[in-house]
This record gives sequence, C-alpha cells and structure tokens, in this order.
Amino acid sequence: VQAGLAALGGPDDRPVLVHDAARPFLSGAVIARCVDALDQADGALPALPVADSLRRAADGVVAGSVEREALWRAQTPQAFRLKTLTDAYGAWPSDEAATDEAAVVERAGGRVKIVEGDARLMKLTYPEDFAMAEALIPRTVRIGQGYDVHRWGPGESVWLCGLEIPHDQTLIGHSDADAGLHALTDAILGAIGEGDIGDHFPPTDDRWKGAPSDLFLKHAVGLVTARGGRISNVDVTLICERPKVKPHRQAMRERLADILDIPLDAVSVKATTSEGLGFTGRGEGLAAQAVATVELPAG
Repeated sequence: VQAGLAALGGPDDRPVLVHDAARPFLSGAVIARCVDALDQADGALPALPVADSLRRAADGVVAGSVEREALWRAQTPQAFRLKTLTDAYGAWPSDEAATDEAAVVERAGGRVKIVEGDARLMKLTYPEDFAMAEALIPRTVRIGQGYDVHRWGPGESVWLCGLEIPHDQTLIGHSDADAGLHALTDAILGAIGEGDIGDHFPPTDDRWKGAPSDLFLKHAVGLVTARGGRISNVDVTLICERPKVKPHRQAMRERLADILDIPLDAVSVKATTSEGLGFTGRGEGLAAQAVATVELPAG
C-alpha cells in the first residue's frame, strides 16, 4: 500500500481507496458512500453490523457471551485523503503489522467513519466461499442448436460422438466426419453467437483434412471459457438405421463429458431411426441434431 501511495502522487486531498482483491463484488454505491464520508471524517470504512450471536470458547467449550451491539464486520474499500494516509503510515512503527488502513489512521489520531457496507462484499477465504461467489455472479442462459449430415461410403469404422465404432461403412467428410461432434460444435457456437463450424474450420482449408472432430469441439468450449461462460448441459440425437448406437451410448456420454469438462449427468446421447423414410431411412447417410445450454456472465 505504501508503495502504491508513493507512486500515486497528486494533491494532498486526493481521495485514495484501498481495496482487498479477495472481495470481488464491489459496487459503485459502496465506493460513493466511502468517498462522500471523507467530507465528514479522516477516513471511511464500509462495515456491516454483526447479526450472529457471539460466544467465547475455551478448549471447544462455551465460556461466555460477547455483546454484539457495538461490533461491526469491517470491509473494503477503505477511503482516505492521500496526505492523511501517507502521514499516518509515516507514523506507524516499523516493527508492527497493521490490521488495515483504518487501524493506521486511527492510531495516528484520525477519525474513521463507518458507512453502510454490502453483504455481497464477502471475502473469499475458504474453498466453500468460492461456491457462494459463483452463485452470486449474474448470468444469462443461452441455448444453441446444431444439425449435421454426412453420407455413407466404403470403410471399416465410423466416428460418432468422439468414438471410433467398427462398421462396414464410414461417413464421408473433409475431417473425420463425426456428425455428432459437428452438430454439437455448431450448437455451442450458436449459443454464443459465433457463427458455425465452417466459419472457424473451412472445408476448403487442407489443414483440417482428416482432422479429429474433437479439435473443433474443444475450440468451441475454449470460446465459451474465454467469455467467462460455462456449458450447463448438452443433448445429442443421432438419426440412422445403422450402426446401433445403444451399445456405445454410455461411452459416448463419457467421452463428451470429458471433452466438455462437465458432469456426466449433464450429457445426453440418444439415437433414433427414421422408420425407413428419407435419406437416413434408405441408408444413404447419417444425421445428427444437438442442443447446448450455455451460461454467460450477464451484460
């Protein structure tokens, strides 16, 4: 903090706010209350009254109560004028550690005013605190859908939902023709408004000739992550007469859960026939549909 003050410069009455980065949910309203309080005091400290009953303990046994009426939970940012805080630190003993800047100014004779804090200014200290913080982040839910088709051709295996399945035919395409992954990739890209798989991996580009389709899906996942989002769940439907998908469905779900880094119960893989109708019914090709739900930070 002292190094920051030395680098800051400016007029003596410049407002300076010192904030704990472990408190990520800082609002403009708290900042305004702190700065406004400097017209009436040497410093400002956002705080909340203690709501819980307090007890003293000895060896894990209650040893008395603590009166809570005059107790407050201190938060940050703490606000001061530049010269006030700089001078107070100059008077602070070098062999002692300060609890916070309010303590430094108080010891120098300054008057620190308590202003209304914010319950969302929780300090992230323990692992369980981060789960609570995640729940507090405003998010918007997006849904995307994808559809892909590939024709059958000569071969000995087929790639579906990231698995190579022995079969008397293969799907024909520029990459490995995994229609399930292609449809799912498009669903995720659609949910975040990032076009389709052809925009990111053009079939005219020889770099993607024969490429494994999990590369495309991982790219889409990376785009979601880069925007601070997360994939909530996915649902893939394979439409074909053959091969039989049911024996491989669990392994497909596990493969998708691994690529997407989401729980297994958030992944669905289904299959259906078209009752002999259309190009899938005639065995000319395979179709895949996918839906993906994505959560993104609001705004």
